[in-house]
Amino acid sequence: MKNLPKIQDLYNDREIAKINDTFVTLLNQPPKPEWIKTHPYISGYKYLPIERIEYLLKTIFKRYKIEITGQGQSFNGVWVTVRVHYLDPVSNEWSFHDGIGAIELQTKKGTSPADLANINNGAIGMAFPVAKTRAIKDATDHFGKLFGSDLNRKEEIGYSFDVTLIDFDENHPNFEKAITAIKDGKATISQLKTKYNITQEVENIINERI
Repeated sequence: MKNLPKIQDLYNDREIAKINDTFVTLLNQPPKPEWIKTHPYISGYKYLPIERIEYLLKTIFKRYKIEITGQGQSFNGVWVTVRVHYLDPVSNEWSFHDGIGAIELQTKKGTSPADLANINNGAIGMAFPVAKTRAIKDATDHFGKLFGSDLNRKEEIGYSFDVTLIDFDENHPNFEKAITAIKDGKATISQLKTKYNITQEVENIINERI
């Protein structure tokens, strides 16, 4: 398709776009290995403890609040839904992510939870906080890898800073590659302009190099 806009043309403020992309890149870095725990009962299942999630919320967003939006019992367990509100440090506006968590009720050993008489005393009181914790983790997964979103995925996509938002000059990470591509006849300056914001001054430098 012809006359497609460059990625930077889609943003009204390129500086804000660069800051936002840097922030998203940060959120998609892997968590520290020492933070990651393996579930004691689910083979190979990895997770971040809730204290790490709370630490990240406090240190990255500074201001956040957790709203319980629903709760209930479903057959042999309970469920909780939450909304994690956070102050976006880039836009300085409040936003949110929703999550849901559930857990089975503890019952007497060898009995079925289908019969309410088999449920242990205090089981509901213990179950709801756990379901809430799982709901918070489910909501914060939306932030990215730093919050543990990809810990149990077989395939994951790497995320890095969008270089098309960086001013294209001699300090750009792809500048030398572009010069080589032009010299080898694999690209033209016109083609580069569809991807990068190239000023006349930089175009003159490219012409001198080739």
